Amino acid sequence: MQHKKRASERDVSLATPHEKLAASLAVLQKLQTDRHVFRSNEFSRVHRERLLRNGFLREVTKGWLILTSPGAATGDSTPWFASFWEFCTRYCNDRFGDAWHLSPEQSLLLHAENTIIPAQVVAYSPKGTNNTIKLLFGTSLYDLKQRMPAESDLVERDGLRLFSPAAALVRVSEAFFVRNPVEMQVVISHIKDASEVLAVLLDEGRSVVAGRLAGAFRRLGRTAVADEIVATMKSAGYVIRETDPFAPEQTFGAVGIAAPPIVERLHALWEQARGTVLDTFPQAPGLPTKPDAYLSFVDGIYTSDAYHSLSIEGYNVSPELVERVRLGAWDPKDNEADVGSRNALAARGYWQAFQQVKKTVMDVLEGKNSGALIRADHRQWYRELFQPFVMAGIMPATALAGYRRSPVYLRGSRYVPPRAEAVPDAMTALFDLIEHEPEPSVRAVLGHWLFGYIHPYPDGNGRMARFLMNVALASGGYPWTVIRVEDREAYLQALDQASIDLNIAPFATYVGERVRWSAQQAAQSTKRRGL
Repeated sequence: MQHKKRASERDVSLATPHEKLAASLAVLQKLQTDRHVFRSNEFSRVHRERLLRNGFLREVTKGWLILTSPGAATGDSTPWFASFWEFCTRYCNDRFGDAWHLSPEQSLLLHAENTIIPAQVVAYSPKGTNNTIKLLFGTSLYDLKQRMPAESDLVERDGLRLFSPAAALVRVSEAFFVRNPVEMQVVISHIKDASEVLAVLLDEGRSVVAGRLAGAFRRLGRTAVADEIVATMKSAGYVIRETDPFAPEQTFGAVGIAAPPIVERLHALWEQARGTVLDTFPQAPGLPTKPDAYLSFVDGIYTSDAYHSLSIEGYNVSPELVERVRLGAWDPKDNEADVGSRNALAARGYWQAFQQVKKTVMDVLEGKNSGALIRADHRQWYRELFQPFVMAGIMPATALAGYRRSPVYLRGSRYVPPRAEAVPDAMTALFDLIEHEPEPSVRAVLGHWLFGYIHPYPDGNGRMARFLMNVALASGGYPWTVIRVEDREAYLQALDQASIDLNIAPFATYVGERVRWSAQQAAQSTKRRGL
């Protein structure tokens, strides 16, 4: 036995570094399946250290690891944010068994399709120790010692234990209404009957909260529910003083009942942001009296637009490559470099898509509804963007099928786009909003933002959002507008502020400045051409 053991050790010691890494990866593959989070003790010390050293695993906190990629930069938060909720679920299950749930505040945010990764998540448990566990990229988990509520007050979603919407509404503070009006509107719209909240209010004797919720329902137009809450609490012997928990300046659109939460969320976001856009953006000049001059400017700006839009997305393209594609000098049949170059394929796809978008713009200039056209034409734009990749065999034909069917994460951002299951409803809602919006500036700014917010496609969402923006701009007579690659950081930060802080002002201001610059260029171009 001793001789065999020494022989085995000698065999391992003689293995090449690649063979040793392959052995460790085989262990990881067996554990991985649908998981991204692991306990450290699931690996031997040798395999764990090797996988950490080669960038396949990363330590979150003592005893816990996440799956990552050797290609991920040290400061890339994407692998962590992609694993965040799975980590919370596995960590809490490991420590507390079934005796835990997230805070009422976090529960409401998740019920309202708020997908932002929180700086701190609070887990309630009788086994909690009132302790903060520091995690990656400034995030943390706080385990609050708290008795378990009634089982009827809890629900489970994707493994996370949450308060039900009604139970959470009863438990959050008045300040939460002021800070999160969009989320409160979404959740309240999904309370179908007063009995849902009354069961909790009466069971826990929450008369003050009953007055607050009655005021909230009334503010949002749910008068019958508000009246029922007040009448029932009074019948049970409680004194009710109705109060409105929302800030006076907060505005709300019509609240639907039973629409998917993502639909209500998009409607609420649109209603909250449109006033800021109107206050920020230059006034629409109206459809041009000389469409030929407008389209001539679009043709003239193509090379610049393609260069900047593709460069923003990380493609290494030059104006010369863009021009070569435009002139038809891109030759995948005889030029092997054109077949294999992702940059050339992306440039060709952009050219093809641009021609389709230009056709949509021509229809807009004839007075057709831009929202209806975007709804009808956007899939064709997408297919043209990626058709060269499919024809070159780099992407499967199924890539052209339509909206994504898996999660996506934005590099370096705490904002996480909606679940794939919510995308079809979200896109229908977005097109409805664009189609019924009377102001071109709002269609352009909010259409661009919310297209990226939904992130409906596996790739190309930024290019598609800028195409949408320019079609919407055309509906108001604004010129085709280029988002410059040198502004990439400010542009993405402004979008992050809109998606995370619900502050559309920086993005509306930036796009407005670019539109003004483009209008000056268009005027000079028209003057030079004598059109």
